[in-house]
Amino acid sequence: MDSKQPIIRLSFPSLFSLYHFQFYSFVIFMTFTIISASYAGNETDHHALQMIKLITQDPYGALTSWNNSLHFCDWAGVTCGKRHRRVTRLVLESQGLKGMLSPYVGNLSFLHELRLVNNSFQGIIPHELGRLSRLRILRLVKNKFNGLIPANISGCSNLQDLRLSYNELVGTIPIEISFLSKLAIVSLRSNSLTGGIPSCLGNITSMKAFYVAENPFGGSIPETIGNWKYLNDLILYACNLSGIIPHSLYNLSLLTSFSVSDNQLSGSLPPAIMFSHIELFQLTNNQLTGPFPPSISNCTRLSILEIIGNKFSGKLTTDFSKLSDILYIRLGDNLFGSKEADEMKFIDSLKNCTRLIELDIGQCEFQGVLPTSIGNLSSQLQYLALGINHFHGDIPRSIGNLVGLLLMILGANQFTGNIPSTLGKLQKLESLDLSENGLSGTIPDSIGNLSKLFHLSLGSNNLEGQIPSSLGELHRLLELFLNENNLTGKIPSHIFQLSSLSKTLDLSDNYLFGSLPTEVGDLKMLGALDLSYNNLSGNITSSLGGCASLSSLYLNSNNFQGTIPPTLSSLKGLIELDVSQNNLSGKVPQFLEGISLEYLNLSYNDFEGEVPSVKVFANISAFSVLGNSRLCGGIVELGLPKCKETNKHKMKFPLFVIVIMIASIFVMITCLAYAWCKKKRKNQLSQSSTSKRFMKVTYGQLLKATAGFSEANLIGNGGFSSVYKGTLHEDEEIIVAVKVLHLQNRGAQKSFLRECEAWRNIRHRNLLRIITSCSSVDFQGNDFKALVYEFMSNGSLDYWLHSSDIISRPTLNLLQIVNILTDVAYALDYLHNHCMPTVVHGDLKPSNILLDDDMMAHVGDFGLAKILGTSYPNSSTGIGGTIGYVAPEYGLGCEMTSSADVYSFGILLLEAITGKKPIDSMFNEGLSLHKFASMALPDHVTDVIDRNTLNVYQGMSGYNTEANAKKIEECLVSIVKIGVSCSMDSPAQRMDMGKVVHELRPILDTLQHIEV
Repeated sequence: MDSKQPIIRLSFPSLFSLYHFQFYSFVIFMTFTIISASYAGNETDHHALQMIKLITQDPYGALTSWNNSLHFCDWAGVTCGKRHRRVTRLVLESQGLKGMLSPYVGNLSFLHELRLVNNSFQGIIPHELGRLSRLRILRLVKNKFNGLIPANISGCSNLQDLRLSYNELVGTIPIEISFLSKLAIVSLRSNSLTGGIPSCLGNITSMKAFYVAENPFGGSIPETIGNWKYLNDLILYACNLSGIIPHSLYNLSLLTSFSVSDNQLSGSLPPAIMFSHIELFQLTNNQLTGPFPPSISNCTRLSILEIIGNKFSGKLTTDFSKLSDILYIRLGDNLFGSKEADEMKFIDSLKNCTRLIELDIGQCEFQGVLPTSIGNLSSQLQYLALGINHFHGDIPRSIGNLVGLLLMILGANQFTGNIPSTLGKLQKLESLDLSENGLSGTIPDSIGNLSKLFHLSLGSNNLEGQIPSSLGELHRLLELFLNENNLTGKIPSHIFQLSSLSKTLDLSDNYLFGSLPTEVGDLKMLGALDLSYNNLSGNITSSLGGCASLSSLYLNSNNFQGTIPPTLSSLKGLIELDVSQNNLSGKVPQFLEGISLEYLNLSYNDFEGEVPSVKVFANISAFSVLGNSRLCGGIVELGLPKCKETNKHKMKFPLFVIVIMIASIFVMITCLAYAWCKKKRKNQLSQSSTSKRFMKVTYGQLLKATAGFSEANLIGNGGFSSVYKGTLHEDEEIIVAVKVLHLQNRGAQKSFLRECEAWRNIRHRNLLRIITSCSSVDFQGNDFKALVYEFMSNGSLDYWLHSSDIISRPTLNLLQIVNILTDVAYALDYLHNHCMPTVVHGDLKPSNILLDDDMMAHVGDFGLAKILGTSYPNSSTGIGGTIGYVAPEYGLGCEMTSSADVYSFGILLLEAITGKKPIDSMFNEGLSLHKFASMALPDHVTDVIDRNTLNVYQGMSGYNTEANAKKIEECLVSIVKIGVSCSMDSPAQRMDMGKVVHELRPILDTLQHIEV
C-alpha cells in the first residue's frame, strides 16, 4: 500500500446518511411514477365521461353538474373509489336521457356498476362494454336499445347482474353468456329475441333469477335449467315455448316464482310437486292435460296459483286447508269435473284460507249443488267466479256472508229458485252476474241496497213480476241487463233517472207494456238501449232525442205507433236502429240519411212514400224495409215500384203563406206573454219563486245551526266567503254546509247573485246539491247572505291530495282518483253540452271538488260562473279563477268559454295524478305542470306519478301479474295524455268534455276489472 495514497474513512453516521439519501430518492421517484400513472388513469375516466355526455341529449338537465367546475368524481350519478379516484359506479336512472351510449364507456376500466334504467337510449349496446372486466352489475332496462346483445359481453368476467329488459333487442341470446360463471341474475324480458333458450346456459350454476318473458324465442324449455340448484325465480311466460315442462325443474327446491303462462306447453304434471318454497305458480294459457296433482297442497308458502286456460281434468282433490297464505286461486277455463257427488268438497277446505282475495273456478265442468260452506270463505274475498259450469239447485243464502266481495259471477249455470235476499248484505259489490240460469220469482228489493254496483246482469232467467223501484237507488250503475225474463208491468220511470247508465240498458224479451216514459231522455250518456220484444205501445217519445250518446237503439217487436220522431236526428252517433215489427207509419224520415248508420231495420210497419238511396240506404245488406207495402223507389235491389210523379207545387204556395202567417202571430203572442210574465216575476221576492223547491231558513236558524258561526265549525275559507258545518232541525236533523258571504269584500254580492242564478238552471248528480239560500239581515242590522248546501262528509279533493296531516289522511288509490276525475268530467260535460243554457264554472280546482260518503265527486262553488248566451251575471273583478288553473287566454282579455273549464280540468287531472300543485316551486324557468307531464309521454309516465299520494300500485289489488301491471301503465299513459290535451295553451287544441268522458270511461272500466 502506498503510504502517500490518501485513506478515506467513513464514519458510521456518514454511511447512514448516504443510504438514507438513496432510499428517499427511490421513494420520491416511485411516488411520482405512481402519481403520473394515476393522473393518466383519471384523465382516461374524465375523457370517457365527457364523451358519454357529448352524444347524450339531456332535456331535464340531469348532467348539468358534468362540467369543469367540479371534479368528475363529484358529478351527478358518478361514484369513484377512495384509493385510486377512478370511476366505479355510473348510475343515471329515470333522467329522461336520450341518444346513443358512447363506446367510450368501455374506457371506464374500474367500473363495477353501470345502471341507466328508464331512459331513452337507443342504437346498439356498444361492444366496448366487453372490456369492463371488473363490471359486476349492468342494468340497461327500459330504454330503446336495438340490435344484438354483444357476444363479447363474456369479457365482463365478474358480471353477476345482467338486466336488459324492455328494449328492442333482436337476435339470439349469445352462447358466450354461458362463460360468465358468476352470473346470478339475467333479465331480458320484453324484447324481440328469438332462437330459443340456449341449453348451454345450464352451465351457469350460480343462477338465482332468470327473467326472459315476452320474447318470441320458440323451442322448448332446456332440461339443463335443472342444473340451477340455487334458482329462486324462473319467469318464461309469453315466449312461444312448446313441448313439456322438463322434470328436472321439479327438483329446484329453492324456487319461489315459476311462470310459464301464455305458451304452447303440453303434457301433464308429475304427481309429486315438491316446491317447498314456491310462492308464485303460473301455468295459465297452455295445453297441459291430466289431473292437477294434489301434492300442491304441500306448497304451504303458495300465495298465487294460476292454471287458467288449460285442459286439466278430473276431480279436483287439492286440500287447500294447508295453504293459509294463499291470495289468488285461478283454476278456471279447464275441464275439471267428475260427476261425483262430493266433487265440490274442496270448497270446505278453503275455510282456512283466511287471506284469500280471489277464487276463480269458472268455465269448467263442475256440477252438483253449490255447498253452503261457500259462505265460510274469507271475509277478504273480493272476486268470486263460478260462471259457465253446471251448478244446479238454489244459490245458498250463506253467500251473503261474503261481505268483502266486489265482483260475483254465477252466470251460465243451472241455478233455480229465488235470488236470495241475503245478496243485499254485499254492500261493496260492484259487479253481479246471475244471468243465464233458471232463477224464478221476483227481483228482491234488497238488490237496491247494493249502492256501489256498476254492472248488474239478471238476464236470461225466469224472473217475473215488476221491475222493483229499489233499482232506482243504484246511482253508480253503468249497465243493466234484465232481458229474456217474464217481467211484466210498465217500465218504471226511476230506471231512466239513473243518469249513471252509460253503457247498456237491456229490458228486451219480457212482457212489459204501456208507453215509453219521457224520462228516457234523461239518459244522456247511455250507449245502447234495447226494449225489443215487449208489448210497449203509444208513440215513440220525442225525448229519446236527448239520449245524445246512443249508438244502438232497438225498439223492434212492440206495438209502437205514429211516426219516428224527428228529434232522433240529434243522435249523431247512432250506428244501429231497429224499429221493425211495430205499427209505425208516415214517410221514411230524411234525417236518417244524415246519420252514419251501419244497420237500419224498418221492416213490417206501415211506412209510405219514397225510400232514400244514399248512405245506409245504398247498402242492401245494411238495411231492410220488408213488409211495408206502400213504399216505392230506393235502390234497384229492393225491387220496389217507382214512385209516381205528383204536382209538387199545387196549392203549396198559398198554404205556405197561411202557415207562415199563423206561426208569426203565435210567436208574437207568445213573446208578449213571456215578457209580461218575466216583468211580473222580477217584481216579486226572489225566494217566492223557489219556495216549492227550497226550504226557507232565517239568519237565526243558521246562527243556531252553526253554533254562532263558531271557529270549531269552520270548514273552509275563500275570498268571498267562509263555510261552516251546521245542523238544521226541520222534520229531521239535516247536516249542511253553510256558505256565508263576506259582503264587505268587493265582488262578494255579485258572486252570490251569480251562484244563485247558476243553481236555478242546473241539476246533476255530480254537482253539489244546494238546499236553500238566505238573503236577510243579521241581529245588528247588517246585510246577510248565505247559501246552504248538502254536507260532504269526505271533504274536498284538495284535502286528500295535499293535506299536511298525512298521518290521519287516508291515501287515494288509482281507481279512486280516476273515479273522481270521471265524476268531475261528467259534471262539466253536463254544464257544457247538456245544460240549457250552457254554464261555464270558471273556478275549477281541487278545493271545489267535494266528496260524499261513497267518495263520489260533486263540483261546487259557482261564484265565478258564467251562463253563456246571457248578459247575466258579469264579473267586474278582472280575471276570474285561481292562479295555476286559469286558462292562459284569460290573460289576453278573452271572454269566458267552456274551453277554459277544460283547461282547468286538465290541470286538475295532472295535479291529481302527479300529486304536484301547478304552482309548485319546481315549476319555473319555463317548466310547468303541463310541460312536466308532457315530457314524460309516452315512455316515462311512471316517473311523474306520485306513488305516495296515489298509492298507484299497492292500492290496486289486481296488480299481481305482468299483464295487469302493463294495463295499469297503459292506463296511466292514457290519463296523462288526457290531462296534457286538455291543458294545451291553444283553446282549439283542447278536448271537448264529451270526448274526455268518452276517453275516461274505458280507463275506468279497465281499472275496475283489475281492481276486482
